[in-house]
Amino acid sequence: MDLQFVASGFAVGLLVGMTGVGGGSLMTPLLTLLFGVTPAVAVGTDLAFASLTKGVGTFTHRLRGTVHWEIVGRLCLGALPAAVLASLGLNHFGTLSHEMGQIIRYMIACSVMLTVVALLFKRKMLVWINAHPERQLQGAALRNATIVSGAVLGVLVTISSIGAGAIGATLIVMLYPRLTSAEVAGTDIAYAVPLTAIAAAGHWWLGSIDWSLLLTLLVGSVPGITIGAYAARAVPERLLRGILACTLMAVAVKLLYS
Repeated sequence: MDLQFVASGFAVGLLVGMTGVGGGSLMTPLLTLLFGVTPAVAVGTDLAFASLTKGVGTFTHRLRGTVHWEIVGRLCLGALPAAVLASLGLNHFGTLSHEMGQIIRYMIACSVMLTVVALLFKRKMLVWINAHPERQLQGAALRNATIVSGAVLGVLVTISSIGAGAIGATLIVMLYPRLTSAEVAGTDIAYAVPLTAIAAAGHWWLGSIDWSLLLTLLVGSVPGITIGAYAARAVPERLLRGILACTLMAVAVKLLYS
């Protein structure tokens, strides 16, 4: 078993446990930049990784009653068909080709930058939307906007493995500002389970999942997430998110210009 992948899984798990940010924005660029894993295989392996870890998180949130299943259904209505179509598109253009690898690499960079925006400005956006209740969507408009948001996330997650964490949570907060933080987290994780599972199945069909790498990452990430969850109370959240945002921005620039 390769210790560097175990250590990487532990480091990513630690940061996820401390910040709550989805592992895709950390793991996929790490595999691509540091270890030279092809973008398609990095995405496919991370999606399989996410579908397993988020399943455990959903069970916990369900027990706590912090999942809004109606919102989950609306998001899935847009995300799941979009994930299937994105998988078919990847198959059509050749997932493992050099040209498609470059496109996936750019999509990863764009998704990472969106994650940075979500990390830095989510609270300000929430304050603005609460200060302007007349701008909040209601009824059919809210339902349709949720479905469209799910479709956008479905494409992003399938192509880059990034989007079901910070980006998804930010969209939920903007559409449903009255939800508590726990409800946002629970709903975000719950819709991400079928999305990442279908996207991972698509990459399995495409042959872009490294199962031995997946197992090695899980060995490191499970204790990392556990320790990170306990350590989160001792480290200021704002400081952590600021450091993480700067790191992700540097990663995005590296992906674009390397």
